Amino acid sequence: MSLSQAVRPRVLLVLLVISAASVAFAHDKKPPPPPPAPAKSPVPAVTDDYVHKEFGDNCSLLAGPAQFVGDLDGDGVDDLIVVARCKNPLADQAEYGFLVADPYNSFMGFGQVKVTSTFASDVPERKGISLLIVHGAGPEAWHSDKTKPKFLLINLPFKTLTVKKLALKKKTVLGIYMEEKGEGESTSSVIFWDGRKYRYQILGSDLE
Repeated sequence: MSLSQAVRPRVLLVLLVISAASVAFAHDKKPPPPPPAPAKSPVPAVTDDYVHKEFGDNCSLLAGPAQFVGDLDGDGVDDLIVVARCKNPLADQAEYGFLVADPYNSFMGFGQVKVTSTFASDVPERKGISLLIVHGAGPEAWHSDKTKPKFLLINLPFKTLTVKKLALKKKTVLGIYMEEKGEGESTSSVIFWDGRKYRYQILGSDLE
């Protein structure tokens, strides 16, 4: 038997093993999740009664800003986003089971919410403005009476809000886009769920 005849079966065996491994890897590799559905408005609109039920009497619904429903955390269940004015968020978080967070100042390097919650705005109409987020649970989503994650985000310098798709490295999620005012005038930014918490990210500034 020649050397080439002896080597050929081994080469074929190696190729078969590589081919089988490639097929198995392709089979195990999960396709990326589908992009989330566009956000919509809650019907009927959220009222002060709902805000008091979920966040306490220290928070009152703010008339004017749009309300949104969409899947922020990627679990296939709709979540709620509304704007409220909250006098003392930390006082009620244990009683009503929500988490007070400050993605904006965390991005700026100030991570202690007990400290940043004392950063009052110099503009009276901006004091206490907060973003309330209720993650949905089960078929009734954010309407559910089941225990569900709730977040009260403080110190966000938004002028306008909208909820739309945001492309991350490995997936597309819904982000809360902000046009800022104050120090960040003419700056665009976004708040999004990273799997553990809500994060703030600057998108850019107007060139005008």
